[in-house]
Amino acid sequence: AALARLVTEAAAEAVASGGRFTLGLSGGSLVALLARELPPALSAAPGADPSRWLVAFCDERLVPLEHPESTEGAYRV
Repeated sequence: AALARLVTEAAAEAVASGGRFTLGLSGGSLVALLARELPPALSAAPGADPSRWLVAFCDERLVPLEHPESTEGAYRV
């Protein structure tokens, strides 16, 4: 929950000052953690407007998006 609050606070600040928030996401256990904790944190921070986010998926593996080990694919599920 603390990580989700930190992300949403940083997002709200970035959106307010520059109009966009940029976030790099890795895979692994972070996927489940953010899937669980980020929605309630976003509800509590309307200034964090996810439509103003630029998200980059960090993946050291070169696999297609449909591959079970794809970081982007994990977030899409």
